[in-house]
Parts: sequence; C-alpha cells; structure tokens
Amino acid sequence: MKRLLICSAAVAFATCGAVAASPPFDHTYGAYGSVLHAHVKPPRVDYARLKADRGVLDGAVESFNHPTETEERAWSKSQRLAFWINAYNAFTLRAIVDHYPIRAGWFTLQPRHSIRQIDGVWTRMTWSAAGRSVTLDDIEHHILRPEFKEPRVHFAINCASVSCPPLDAEPYQPAQLDAQLDAAARRYFASSEGLQIDGTTLRVTSILKWYGQDFVERFNGSGFDGRDAVERAILGVVAAYGPPAAASLARSPSARVAFLNYNWSLNDVGPES
Repeated sequence: MKRLLICSAAVAFATCGAVAASPPFDHTYGAYGSVLHAHVKPPRVDYARLKADRGVLDGAVESFNHPTETEERAWSKSQRLAFWINAYNAFTLRAIVDHYPIRAGWFTLQPRHSIRQIDGVWTRMTWSAAGRSVTLDDIEHHILRPEFKEPRVHFAINCASVSCPPLDAEPYQPAQLDAQLDAAARRYFASSEGLQIDGTTLRVTSILKWYGQDFVERFNGSGFDGRDAVERAILGVVAAYGPPAAASLARSPSARVAFLNYNWSLNDVGPES
C-alpha cells in the first residue's frame, strides 16, 4: 500500500509538471502573423484598427516570453535571429498602440506624431522575451548586432517611422530567413526613403550613416579604391541590393554617396502621419 501511494504521488507530480510546462515555441508565428496580415498596409500600419483589435497583439507580444532563455539559446541561428527580429517589431507595434494617438506639444523639434515623442521607448520601456527583461535598444544593440553580425537586420527591424524600412506583412521565418532579409534590403532600396539617384550621387538612408560599420565586413569589396571602408561598404550593399540603375552607378568610379534626411513621422495610414 505504501509503495502504491508513493507511485501515485510520483505520477501526480509528473503529470502536474507536464501541465505546468510551457508549450513549445511556435516558429510559424501564428499569432504575430495574424496581427501583421490584418493591420500592416505596406509601407504603413493601420494603428487605429490595431488598437481597436489589440487583444490579438497582446497575445502575440506575450507569446515571445513562452520560451525560456535556455531554450532560446539552444535554437539554431536562424530560429534565434528570426525570433529577435519579430520580437523587436512586435514590441514596437505595442509601444505605439499603448500611446496611440500620439500627441505632443507644439514646441517640439520632432514630428508631433512620432515614436520619438514616447519617452524612453528605446531605452527604458521593458519587454519580456525568452525569460529576459529587455528594452528595444537591448534587442538591437546587445543581441541582434553583436551576437549575429548580420547587417541586413537594419532592413528588417522597423522603428514605426516613415523613413524606416517598411514593416513586412509577414513574420520572419527561420526556413526562409535569408531570402526574406534579401527581399527586405531590395524593397527598402526600391523606395525613395531608402535610396535616391541625383546625377552621379547616390542619396542613401541615414541608417547607412549611423550603422555603416556593420556592413564593412561583408560588403567592403574591391573596385572601390580611394574610398574609406564604410563608403566602400555602402557602395557594395547598393550594388548588391539596389535597383538596376542604382546598382550600376554604385559600381562606377564616378559614384558619390550622400545621406537622406530621416523622416521620423509615424508610419500610420491615418491623416496625421
């Protein structure tokens, strides 16, 4: 009888443990994908509709904390990279919705309807992901950039602004990640916010001014003699992903590089964007 009780207790404990365990993380990003499909209208986002339907967004944001840190670190590189890109973009959407419609005083140097009006949005607002408490800056500067050294993430993460690389209406998926990052780069350089041609000058996004060093290792190719490493990398990435006319100019010795002004206005479909 005593042995039976012990066995029963052990079975009960194991069963309870199984019930309490978090489910495996869904790398198809079903909940987050539903948010994107319903509310992203490339290159804009319907924030008013998203706020009215925020329950789905809340569930998607919560799902990023289902895996533990140990589980997340055991995933493949593509699984981890897709996870953190999607987490960054989901948390940015939630930050906007939590403050939407964004209002600011008339005396401001920033656009009145801008993520930059949200105090501490990148540095102090915290989110739960893979058992960690992180800010958006933590994800970008302490995880994505140093751990993965994948410069194309700059075309994939979205800062909810007009000049940002547009948010895709599909989540980043581990199995298609490389192709998706290539597509994100081409999509951004095909837009006037990412790249413009002015005679022999390539006017490129200021993202390449701020983070040009991230592109040096991969895109600092030959054929751009007499230029510094960052400028060579900028020409290299435009040659790789720019539209045909821009790619051709980037390979020319006469090409010059200048940077576009960055429009921090909210990437909203609404009239105040």
